[in-house]
This record gives sequence, C-alpha cells and structure tokens, in this order.
Amino acid sequence: MESKESNSFVEIPALGSETHHWRPQQPQIFSNAQVSRQTGEYQSAVVPSIANWSPDFSSSLMSELEEANDALRLFDAYAFLLLGQENPALGPMSSILLRTESASSSQIEQLSTSARQLALWEINESEKSNARTVIGNVRAMEAALQLSEELNVTSILSMHHELLRHQDDLVEEAGKFRQELVWIGGKDSAGPRGASYIAPQHELIAGALADLETFIHRQDLPALIQVAIAHAHFESIHPFVDGNGRTGRALAHAMLRHRKVTTHSTAPISAGILRDTTGYFDALTAYRQGNAYGIIKIFIDASIYAATTGQVLLLALADALEDSHRQLDGLRSNSTAFKVLPLLIAQPVVNASYLKNALSVTDAVAHRAIATLSDRGVLKEKSGLRRNRVWQHDRILKILDDYGATIRRDSVR
Repeated sequence: MESKESNSFVEIPALGSETHHWRPQQPQIFSNAQVSRQTGEYQSAVVPSIANWSPDFSSSLMSELEEANDALRLFDAYAFLLLGQENPALGPMSSILLRTESASSSQIEQLSTSARQLALWEINESEKSNARTVIGNVRAMEAALQLSEELNVTSILSMHHELLRHQDDLVEEAGKFRQELVWIGGKDSAGPRGASYIAPQHELIAGALADLETFIHRQDLPALIQVAIAHAHFESIHPFVDGNGRTGRALAHAMLRHRKVTTHSTAPISAGILRDTTGYFDALTAYRQGNAYGIIKIFIDASIYAATTGQVLLLALADALEDSHRQLDGLRSNSTAFKVLPLLIAQPVVNASYLKNALSVTDAVAHRAIATLSDRGVLKEKSGLRRNRVWQHDRILKILDDYGATIRRDSVR
C-alpha cells in the first residue's frame, strides 16, 4: 500500500473481516480433494461505515477532479447544443448514448454484442443471449436515470430488477438481495476458501446499504469522488447474486444526474473503464484495503475519455443524420420518411411494425416510408429472425461498432 504522504493515497476505512466455517452443502457432487480444500475456516468481508467519511485530497488530485467534472459538463452541454432542445434527434441521440454506455458496462463483465444485434433485439428480431443481457443493462440504466431524484435502496432494487428480468436463468433473483454467500475468484465452485474476495454475509447487507444511502445523499463532497466511492463501496457490499458491477455502474450515472453533472445525456464512462479493466479491478482491491485513490483516478480518467470520445461519436452520428437528410432532398418536409430519420440514431435497424408504433401511423404508411428510404439509399433491406424483412442504416451501425473498436484499440495491453 502507498504511504499516506504519497499523492497516490486517499485514506478510507479499510474493510474488516470475520471468521466463519464452511463445508460444501452437497459434498457428493464434488471430488474428495475439493471437499477437503473447501472444509474449514474462511474470512468474509465486513464493510465499514462511510456515511461520515472525512477525506483529505491533494491539490493535484483536486485539479484533476475539476478537469474531469468540467469535461462531463461540457460534454452534456455539447450534446444539447449540437442538436437543440426542439430537435427530434435529441431523444434518440440520448438513447444511443445510454445504449453505448450499457454495452461498455456489460463488456467489462465479458458480455459483448454488436450494435446490429442490440437493435434487432429491440424489434424482436434477435435471439442472441448476449444481446438480451445487454438490453437488460439498458433497462437498468433507464431506470437509474428515471429514479435519479430518489436515490435510495428501493431505487437500487429497481435498477437490479430491470437488469435481470430479461435473463431467464436469473429472473427469480431480479430485484432481490442475495440470501447466500458469494465470492470472487477461487480454486473451485465448492466453496469460498482461497477466493480473491469473499463478500459480507447476507445478514449484513441491509445495514451496509443504509449507510451507503446516507453517504449518497451528502452534498459536501465533489460529485465525481462521491460517485467513485459509492460505486466501490457498493461493489464491496456485493448485495446481489449476479449483476453487481452493472448495477453499480448504473448507480454511478444516477448519481451524476442527481448531482446535475449531466442532465441531457449519458457520457460513456464505462467505455473509459473498459480501456483498463485490470486497473479497475485492482483499484477495487486497493479500496478494500483502505486506499481510495485508485478508484477515484479510474473515474477521473474514464470521465475525461468518455467526454472526449463521446463528442466525436455524437458528431459522427449527427453528420450521418445530416447526410441522410440530403438524400431525401425534394420530398415534402413533413413526409413520414423525414420523421423516420431521427429514430434511426437510436434504432438503426427497423421493420414496419416498429415504425407503425413509433410514429403512430398505419401499416401502409410505414411501408411507404421504408420504400422511400430504401429507394433513396438511406436504408438497406436485410433478413432478421426467421428471415423476416428488416431495414438498416449501415453507416450508423458502422459508427457505433467503430466506437467499440476504438475502445478496444485504446485499451491497456
């Protein structure tokens, strides 16, 4: 651990531990060696109170915090000014930013999918399991932002419910605190002995989250520090059987919205974290040992990266939309085809049923709009699930997938 005089040390109460005894509940399904390894004492975590944490920050860290905070605010303003409040593309642009953030957050947990598969899932034209899982993360993010004014344990449960209710194998756990021990890493699945991190006993969850809720409501801390600490503390509590990381990152965005750092958009902060997942997990370990510097620095760097690359992404999408407008030159400005264009930012793969519902038009009108957009080269016909007809905007899909490729290219090797 760094010395307390170092600029790379921010003191925070370290996690404690308590001793328990473990023996596999169904020893008959494990080898004798596994049962032997997993029979005996283990140490599970005890999270300390942070409700009244009184930090001390170096001037250099405060300077970086200010830069990151300004970057997020400028990005949020840029998204608004690029389009304008009355622009029908503002909502879809906000939606695709949220989906981009959700996809990056899922990828931290080794869950990846393409922009096309996500769009297909939204119109019931995909059965890809990863797409379904990432869509769950999108719904959790949507819930997080909707509940940002009421940040409490109940809203966290709502985020988690939206996250897992799309996963058939975990739907029974959606929105429920775990009632069992969980751990990270380890030699085998028979028990926690030898795991890299053993979460607190489930009986401690309610008290730990009540303390975290008090911390979240403080107004005397820099917003980004509060977000980083709350995220790391939530991950340490690990209140759910699955989905803790994704729920914790959704909580981070809810807090940024609550503190008015972002009001119009969702900066793809998880894209910044994804560049160095090893550093992210190392920072969580350091946090548990009493040094919060690493996780704060992770969020600082991720915020600056998100703001910088997010602006490039927004501009590329806006340019694609403008070019599509030019492809419709000569049409009446109030034609249905023009009304479809902004929707393509958030939903670059469509079918007639989607447009019929999104625009409140008849099936015939939806098909005519698709025909016009296809004839003008805006959309291309492809096959969806069970060879159903769908139409996609190739350039928007490429922009979104290229952004994911940029993150991978920028990743720490």
